Amino acid sequence: MNRFFESLAEDWVEAARRRGVDIAGPALDSRVALELLELARVAAHTQERRFAPLTSYTAGVAAERLRAAKPELDDAAIAEFILEVRQKLEREVPPGI
Repeated sequence: MNRFFESLAEDWVEAARRRGVDIAGPALDSRVALELLELARVAAHTQERRFAPLTSYTAGVAAERLRAAKPELDDAAIAEFILEVRQKLEREVPPGI
């Protein structure tokens, strides 16, 4: 996606290696990145601002579980998966916000 995320992926690989495990560096598709940023924005503006990073984290966990269950899914399908939940959150804005 960009140099920052390429470097971060290398950091994750090295941190895992220090724990005796070889992992593939996580890659971030631009469509998925956009949906994660929008999801974080919605969480920050409709819930508590501090929930935004945790919302993105849970989206990543859920997306990888979906991908493990259906390996044939591509990044566009993962982006749509995240979009679906984001749109649900947008419709459920708590009163007073």
